[in-house]
Amino acid sequence: MPEALSRAQRAGLDLVEVADKANPPVCKIMDHGKAVYEAKQRDKASRKKSTNVQVKEMKYRPKIGRGDFDTKTRKVKQFLGEGNRVKITIMFRGREMQHPELGRRILDQVADEADDISKVEVYPKLDGRNMVMVLVPDKEKQAAAAKAAEESASPVTNGGTDAESAAAAVVEAAASDD
Repeated sequence: MPEALSRAQRAGLDLVEVADKANPPVCKIMDHGKAVYEAKQRDKASRKKSTNVQVKEMKYRPKIGRGDFDTKTRKVKQFLGEGNRVKITIMFRGREMQHPELGRRILDQVADEADDISKVEVYPKLDGRNMVMVLVPDKEKQAAAAKAAEESASPVTNGGTDAESAAAAVVEAAASDD
């Protein structure tokens, strides 16, 4: 042990005990400050990579207007696009409790509108004076929707191959230069 300590001092490093339970104890010659710093950096990187999924909530009423419905549903889609779960609540008041089918219809409409990017995790159920449903983002559906949007945004060729359309573009560019 004294020999290891003197070697560490000559090297300008620290003697760090790695396994204190071992017989004899296991030590390592290293820069302790640097090791602590690197460990903190590894922890920070692993926290950065972890996703923090939140549950967002959107509240609707059974007699909601079309404009309000569209606005709230657009926001639900935004939350799902960000990777968050969305809890959708229909709030009933007074005699509205006599018509749970109105709330069920609204929840079905929301699920249909967001069907291209999500799936239903908790199906609609009555919870006191509220009806609740939970939507979660579906990565596969989102990727398919993004691919379809990308294809529809690209210019449509009139049946020719890619090489033919590229050649046509070169000919058009040459004609415009003349």
